[in-house]
Amino acid sequence: MRFLGHIIVTGLALWVTALILPGMHLGDDSATALTQVITIAAIALILALINTIIKPILSFLTFPITCVTLGLFQLVINTLMLLLTSWVSGLLGLTLDFDTFWWALLAGIIIGILSAIVEAVTGLGDDREDRRREVRD
Repeated sequence: MRFLGHIIVTGLALWVTALILPGMHLGDDSATALTQVITIAAIALILALINTIIKPILSFLTFPITCVTLGLFQLVINTLMLLLTSWVSGLLGLTLDFDTFWWALLAGIIIGILSAIVEAVTGLGDDREDRRREVRD
């Protein structure tokens, strides 16, 4: 259930970011509203799977660089995950495009901030507290 919540939050963050950034293109503008919602949900699922499977491996391999840059290299990793999502979604016939690397970097920052805010408000980000309760019970 929590994974579904994360996908919904990610989809909302992708949609709002696409509205804000002119260099990010999400879905087909001429498609119906239902088609756009399904496209955003599918892209959010792809991004969630990539962040679950590939991002931890890449973060582990680039840990020394992340330490040297005081964590700023994580922005580059987030950008690469968005670009990989764009590539995979393109293979599946879904539209997620960025005009340049810098638009993808800015999109990653905005998506991260929006997701963190929504997860904090909804309580989806309280994984640690839930685990503490399970251990005590």
